[in-house]
Amino acid sequence: MTTLTLDAHSRRSNVLARRGMVATSQPLAAMAGLRMLLDGGNAADAAVATAAALAVVEPMSTGIGGDAFALFYDAQASPTQRVSALNGSGRAPAGLHLEDLHHAGLNEIALDSPHSVTVPGTAAAWADLLARHGTMPLGVVLRPAIEYARDGFPVSELIAASWQRGEAKLSRLPSGQELLPGGRAPRMGEVVCLPEMARTLQAIAEGGADAFYLGETGRRIADFVQTQGGRLDVSDLAAHRSTWDEPISIEYCGLRVWECPPNGQGLAALLALGIVAGDDLAAAAPIERWHLLIEAMRLAFADARRWVADPTFADLPLAELLSTPYLAGRRGQIDPLRANLAPRSGLPAAERRPLQPAPRSDTVYLSVVDGHGNACSFINSLYHGFGSGLVAPGTGVALQNRGALFSLDPAHPNRLEPGKRPYHTIIPALATQGDDLWACFGVMGGFMQPQGHVQVLVNLLDLNLLPQDALDAPRFCLQDGEAGGRVAVEVSAGAGLIDALRARGHDVVVTAGMERTLFGVGQVIRRDTATGVLTAGSDPRRDGCALGW
Repeated sequence: MTTLTLDAHSRRSNVLARRGMVATSQPLAAMAGLRMLLDGGNAADAAVATAAALAVVEPMSTGIGGDAFALFYDAQASPTQRVSALNGSGRAPAGLHLEDLHHAGLNEIALDSPHSVTVPGTAAAWADLLARHGTMPLGVVLRPAIEYARDGFPVSELIAASWQRGEAKLSRLPSGQELLPGGRAPRMGEVVCLPEMARTLQAIAEGGADAFYLGETGRRIADFVQTQGGRLDVSDLAAHRSTWDEPISIEYCGLRVWECPPNGQGLAALLALGIVAGDDLAAAAPIERWHLLIEAMRLAFADARRWVADPTFADLPLAELLSTPYLAGRRGQIDPLRANLAPRSGLPAAERRPLQPAPRSDTVYLSVVDGHGNACSFINSLYHGFGSGLVAPGTGVALQNRGALFSLDPAHPNRLEPGKRPYHTIIPALATQGDDLWACFGVMGGFMQPQGHVQVLVNLLDLNLLPQDALDAPRFCLQDGEAGGRVAVEVSAGAGLIDALRARGHDVVVTAGMERTLFGVGQVIRRDTATGVLTAGSDPRRDGCALGW
């Protein structure tokens, strides 16, 4: 068997097109989205087709049992309404209370616990995105995914490796075999069919999201979670709704950078960008730039991990956190020569317990821009690989473990409460120049995501790199998003830079090979505002590609 590594630095060219572009982490999924564009669909149609296909061909990272977020740029809307934010995350069961878990002696929700299963938001998110911005019926958009699941698809190399890492988790219960065709994880090049998932997708295609939440699939999911000791009920699924929220944004290098608001952690990316906005990063030496960005991320995480929560349950000081005086004050706390390994939130508040460790690469991100200039930045996830590992029998649906991110501290804004959405790691991003789309981009991968957004955007704007070069460049990662924790650095950053970071007090872990998936997987599509030409890159740390026409 061939030994798989990520040490080789293969060169990828930027992909250019005019009529439309799809970039994501698996070529078959990118092709599903491109099919929609070729058939006259727009960015929303292509995004849902791509996401659904990813649920089949990359099932450890995403699926119908997970959640989704999207930012949509509508080129035809008025300038003040062009960017909209879709929150497709699910809520905690109405019958699950903080006191119940305290009485059971728990101080956190385990990643494989049935209590980690929140209502899956994906099916509703797909339908709601199409209803507001799409042009094609859900049944048409889901066809490629159904074909892959029913007729089979060849497993690509890095996805095969991820599937094998999840084999033990899926093997705990008989229903997990629905995602282990032949009784084991598939190898690279094997053709896989997922018939149970195909039937679930077909039901959604024919009956819409209601077929999932109000039908047989929802009943099977709720019944199964309850047999495992969870509290999820059919009424929780029936009550689920996506929300359209006002996006949050900040000015950076003459652009406006957009993120979804909490309960997502996009706030962390905006905080870090706001902290470094006044610095000339282009002129800075690499050690100065890296040190400043790492320290800005430490401060951003200290705030985000204190304040990100479901805004319907907590009063979040977003305006103050993103204000120029506050960000300038945070910038003043950075020592240019020494790492701060104990940063605290800049607003008075009690400190919180650490969040559960986030996955390294168990999410999918996709970027789509159509020929009319519409864009969809879309992210879909189960949280950890195959989520909780609980697969509802007869559905092919692996259920997410997003509820593990709730705090069990009763004083914290992100504390567990019935019907509440937890802190969410998955975040899409957009950048606009004036009223025009400038870039549709994102980097998936747990707490790496805001760090990836910041580093890729700095590469694009401050260092003037093309999309593929911005994604190829080495990255750092504050591990598990711990503000004062260790910082992983890709070996390709070079020994000189790594030694200089250590000299400034950073606890550096040098990372290479398969561990490079720690640094997330990004996709970028840039749009030339004068010519409409699209330039795209796809992260070499995964199997994907950018496709255009």
